[in-house]
Amino acid sequence: MKKVRLVLLISACCIAGYVGSNNVFGNSGVGSTKASMTFSKDIAPIFYKNCVACHRPGEIAPMSLISYKDVRPWAKSIREKVATREMPPWHLDSHYGKWENDRRLSQKEIDAIVSWIDGGAQEGNSRDLPPLPKLASGWQIGEPDMIFQMPAEFTVPAEGSVPYQYFSVPTNFKEDRYVQALEARAGNLSVVHHIVMYVRDPRDQSRQRGQAQKFNIGDGILGALSPGQTPFVAKPGEAKLIKAGSQLIFQMHYTPNGKEAKDRSMVGLIFSKAPVSKIVTTKAAFDIKFRIPPGDPNYEVKSVYEFEQDSHIISFMPHMHLRGRDIIYRAIYPDGKSEILLSVPRYSFNWQVYYYPVTPLAVPKGTRIEAVAHYDNSARNPRNPDPTKEVRFGEQTWDEMMNAFFDFTVDGQSVAAQGSASPGSKQ
Repeated sequence: MKKVRLVLLISACCIAGYVGSNNVFGNSGVGSTKASMTFSKDIAPIFYKNCVACHRPGEIAPMSLISYKDVRPWAKSIREKVATREMPPWHLDSHYGKWENDRRLSQKEIDAIVSWIDGGAQEGNSRDLPPLPKLASGWQIGEPDMIFQMPAEFTVPAEGSVPYQYFSVPTNFKEDRYVQALEARAGNLSVVHHIVMYVRDPRDQSRQRGQAQKFNIGDGILGALSPGQTPFVAKPGEAKLIKAGSQLIFQMHYTPNGKEAKDRSMVGLIFSKAPVSKIVTTKAAFDIKFRIPPGDPNYEVKSVYEFEQDSHIISFMPHMHLRGRDIIYRAIYPDGKSEILLSVPRYSFNWQVYYYPVTPLAVPKGTRIEAVAHYDNSARNPRNPDPTKEVRFGEQTWDEMMNAFFDFTVDGQSVAAQGSASPGSKQ
């Protein structure tokens, strides 16, 4: 398997993570000439607004973009990534939907960065620097009410491939808890590609026994950590549910980096302090029976999910592996009308991103979400582990998936419950 290195994923990227800071830093000086533009006056405001949430010590990006000294060695790479819109990472077709977490830089911001670098990337007067944004240190969601760690350290070998690892942790909850925010944090970012957190209710055996409950690959997902992803934070009155007696499952994807390493990742939960009226549920339009022929450059897979109640979609998260090319979510409504909700024309496995529509999308009972994805299993795909093999569903990176995840709430719910705990509790 080709190694997936974080340094390759996020080199010279600008990840928009500081929400609501658009009017904090003043003008970026995009009208300045190349020679007169400086980091302190013109570029730092852009980086502080769009980049430093991740490009700072202790976060997922491989280098800091806080100071001129940090930025200057990366100037050439930053120019290339920004000018081509490879960074900040944003993969949606702009013709469909409006998105709360849209990461794209404006053309004026791109022009300013390019002009500054072409003009010599001067520092300028440090007195022109804007104040640093107020960013949470450590937990992005704030101090958790409760923290759960993997039961023990896991040793990641220096080389080779590591099958997905699963670690179970009991919650010991005596009553149902409603999660307002969740953040998974890697114990060792150098070897953790992503974490998916699941909740397992030990009283619900229907999934294992193939009874009553219809299987859906989105069942039980609480949240995740991966490049480009922000923590789960529910809107007021909404929450994810962890039932009494449940276990938390860490699904860990490790990528060896040339040195043996140890990891003990964790997840922090903040419980709702106010009444909860709607439960956030994760489902997916998915397929586990596909077979991608060897060498096929554009194999199509379709999947469908039908809503059983009037609902509103609050996020999307498409998931494929290294052969994934593109994916479209289309809603087909009960009256026969249809529309594209989301389109990812150039999918990247390196960025597992949730997309949040500005306004939740109404989906009446009987609406079908049809997902259509294409895969490149040819030798022309530089990420393809082996174009000579037929590819089927599987968890490992060299296998494939077709999971069109989405989160939604059901209309008319009235849970009228809340869950709380003392901040900082650790399990």
